[in-house]
Amino acid sequence: MANRKSGILLHPSSLPSAFGVGDFGQAAYTFLDRLAEATQTLWQILPLVPTDAGGSPYSSASAFAGNPLLISPELLLEEGLLSEADLQNASVPPAARVDYEKAAAVKLPLLEKAFQAFQQKEAPADYAAFQAENAYWLADYALYTALKQHFLSVRATEEAAEGFDLFCEECAGLSLSEEKLHEYYDNVSWVSFPRGLKRRNALSLKKWRRQLAPAIEKEIFLQYIFQKQWQAVKAYANEKGISVIGDAPIFVSYDSADVWAHQKLFRLDSKGFPTCVTGVPPDYFSETGQLWGNPHYAWREHEKTGFAWWLSRIQKNLQDVDILRIDHFRGFSACWEVAFGAEDARGGKWASAPGEAFFTLLKEKLGSPLPLIAEDLGIITDEVAALRDFAGLPGMRILQFAFGQEKNNPYLPHCYDKNTVVYTGTHDNDTTNGWYQAATEQEKDHYRRYLNVDGSNAAWDFIRLALSSPADTAILPLQDVLSLGTEHRMNIPGTTKGNWSFTFSFDWWQEGFSEGLRYLSALFGRNEQAEKAAEETDEFLRYVAFPLPLCYSNKM
Repeated sequence: MANRKSGILLHPSSLPSAFGVGDFGQAAYTFLDRLAEATQTLWQILPLVPTDAGGSPYSSASAFAGNPLLISPELLLEEGLLSEADLQNASVPPAARVDYEKAAAVKLPLLEKAFQAFQQKEAPADYAAFQAENAYWLADYALYTALKQHFLSVRATEEAAEGFDLFCEECAGLSLSEEKLHEYYDNVSWVSFPRGLKRRNALSLKKWRRQLAPAIEKEIFLQYIFQKQWQAVKAYANEKGISVIGDAPIFVSYDSADVWAHQKLFRLDSKGFPTCVTGVPPDYFSETGQLWGNPHYAWREHEKTGFAWWLSRIQKNLQDVDILRIDHFRGFSACWEVAFGAEDARGGKWASAPGEAFFTLLKEKLGSPLPLIAEDLGIITDEVAALRDFAGLPGMRILQFAFGQEKNNPYLPHCYDKNTVVYTGTHDNDTTNGWYQAATEQEKDHYRRYLNVDGSNAAWDFIRLALSSPADTAILPLQDVLSLGTEHRMNIPGTTKGNWSFTFSFDWWQEGFSEGLRYLSALFGRNEQAEKAAEETDEFLRYVAFPLPLCYSNKM
């Protein structure tokens, strides 16, 4: 029973903040205090990487870098890099959702001021060491980001933009729509760089590193500060007995430093465009599938290098977190690939990947068991399950997928193996209360009879079910702990607006929520601290025990 754990899913961007988006300031430490009070020993987050314009951490310019918007201005004040006046002039009114555009408008000027102040001081003793230890990704990322910013500003001026359109030369004859071409052109992805940079000519790289040296230095500074602040948060979590679960999307964005710096590792044509992109076929979330648009890996090239890029990526992630969830794990067995330029994912096909060779090497390098979780949702074949078991990884089960169908649905807790991570829902699901409101009558009926409840408190019914399940690990989205409705969900897959913007107030976190988690964790043998804290059982029971009558209804 000692290995049974539970915790809460919440991305740092959702923490309360005076600057438009959550960060690594005091709210992160308050959240960890609340976790400890509730005797929870896991904090799961989403990828910490820079997001796209819509705030998605699954669409990033780097698989290694941190998101500068998560840097805390208050901590920069403590370091003497900002003033009280800087912060007072930059705060924004509290809002119901994170607004990334406003947050960037507020935070980026503060980060610029902090960088200017940093340059006036003697560099910290660990600054050079940080650059040396992270040079394998940091140099390319800092240059790439500086180049993007430079060419975006060039593009904005009519005189400089004239003659810069390389698509006439580089992309003639492509079977892409004009709209698609302009998407790459207007966003200044690396395929639109001048030829020498695009092809990473050594002389071009040297020239631009020299020309953009101040901008490159700023990006290095931001990554240094990000890492310093995040590692302090992680250390505080670990001191309280809380392990951090991170998240690594299996694929990377085409418009990224990773693809630009390692073009041979991706399936690109002679002009630099993908020959195929990734996604998933039609499923629970979408009738037309999901077309992610990430370039597919050239797996043979990865094998030739001994999976060096992947090993570096996993090792870097495990410096930032204690456990790592591999998003879309099945892509290591086979991936759904679609022709570049397709309108949706329906016309794709499965393409195999060398997962067994990769995980064999990973176990040799990191030891066994691997501190990884396999996101094995969706269409899971015997081959995918065999690879997950070969790697020795726990899989995932979602309670919102459990009801309304067959009695031996693998998402029903009585079907679980203990080497499983159970979620009431994930960032891609509705809140559990929202799920119940939208569920079919068959789903509602099955859930009520399975739990012997009346459906009046679906979120905490699911929390109790998750914690009581055979799964060694249970993860609860904060929205469910706070009993929130569908308006507070994090993401709707297949949509591009209004996502990744959940935020909350600590005022919503009632005392009973912490006590309920403490009681249930102790009752079902999770988290050693919970067992020591379960002294006032009767007090806890009034928050979490629901003495409801049997819910009689039509049999399934």
